[in-house]
Amino acid sequence: MGMLDGFGMDTITMSGTLEAKLAAMKGAGFSQVMLMARDLVTHSGGVQAAVAAVQASGMRPTGFQVLRDFEGLSGHLHSYKLDIAKSMLQMCAATGSKVLLACSSTSRHATQDLDAIAADLKKLAMLAVPLGIQIAYEALSWGRTVNEFTTSWDVVCRADCPNLGLCIDSFHIFAAKTSLDEIEELDPSKIFLVQLSDFMWQETPTFEERMTTARTFRVFPGEGVHSEQLADLVLRLDRIGYRGDYSFEVFNDDYQQLPLDTVAERARKSATWLHQDVLHKAAPLPEWTRYRA
Repeated sequence: MGMLDGFGMDTITMSGTLEAKLAAMKGAGFSQVMLMARDLVTHSGGVQAAVAAVQASGMRPTGFQVLRDFEGLSGHLHSYKLDIAKSMLQMCAATGSKVLLACSSTSRHATQDLDAIAADLKKLAMLAVPLGIQIAYEALSWGRTVNEFTTSWDVVCRADCPNLGLCIDSFHIFAAKTSLDEIEELDPSKIFLVQLSDFMWQETPTFEERMTTARTFRVFPGEGVHSEQLADLVLRLDRIGYRGDYSFEVFNDDYQQLPLDTVAERARKSATWLHQDVLHKAAPLPEWTRYRA
């Protein structure tokens, strides 16, 4: 087992072709990658060529993203999203990914009834069963009804489906200022994915600011101003028994303009900090960089 096993990068962090991204990640020592649907459908050779590129790289797919605004709809909107979900599941299966990420709805057309939301997610999970796929439900911090992991956990419990679980995302926890004490209430076997990132300021008071920061200016763990909280989050997950994957979901416009190897090296340093200083030692702030807002 290598030091970076258990950590992976998200293709959204880098510019360039899928093959170039995979090569840079692997060159930095990573063995897994979080894939996006766009990686497949925008590939010059088509979906099958993209799948072949992933297989040829030898990298394990951490998961596949992202199904948005699926739950809580009715009538023709529900039917439309059901068709989208089926296509997403097929692409997820083609890549060999075992986890499909579904984000909480932001649609004003969606119901706020948690039982109805749970029923829709259970339907999605049942569609995934024949494909051997788990559904990881993530609370977006600007979600209409579900915008904290405490509520997404409530929904998952209501659905009570073996292959429906949680995605924990550090950005959304810090943006929404959800208490980390609530981690203790989670069943680690129902956490299917943990996504890690940080950002450069303490406050994101509005949904609009959260969205802008999340989509353009996340940074790797250890590069932002929430390093202590992020270390605390990872240690709490470790203490309750989480042994799954950590993926760096870092949307950053600056990184899109840097050489791929440079970005992958930043991710490697972040994984090294988490592995050596956080999970295996104490939880100090990283020495290699101390950015401030």
